[in-house]
Amino acid sequence: MPVPLAPYPTPPTPFTPPANGTQSQLVCSGCRNLLLYPVGATSVCCAVCNAVTAVPPPGTELAQLVCGGCHTLLMYIRGATSVQCSCCHTVNLAMEANQVAHVNCGNCRMLLMYQYGARSVKCAVCNFVTSVGVSTSTAEQKFNS
Repeated sequence: MPVPLAPYPTPPTPFTPPANGTQSQLVCSGCRNLLLYPVGATSVCCAVCNAVTAVPPPGTELAQLVCGGCHTLLMYIRGATSVQCSCCHTVNLAMEANQVAHVNCGNCRMLLMYQYGARSVKCAVCNFVTSVGVSTSTAEQKFNS
């Protein structure tokens, strides 16, 4: 007598983001890649390293910065004054947008960010020092270090 065969299992339904497109992002706790996830999720599994990262509670505002030591993207709770990198352990200052200003380097024209109120800023690319708030012909000098 023939043995009845079990039916093929139904394939899982592929994930489709919410219709209104509400997504958020966070940094993977394992490999530090940026992860997108639908709003309402409680955790996210990274497709690269399979680490599961907990999603902060709703209403928690996150900000991000690039580590000054290893250039890793860091995410932190908005309002923090400093953030320690989990990769290289550098302590980074976390400044709000209204605490920083921008100027182009007088030598290489790289856009520089500096703390509001500073008199000058040194370019990390070419080591040029640009004075802030003075004309560029008298404001810059080579930084010898």
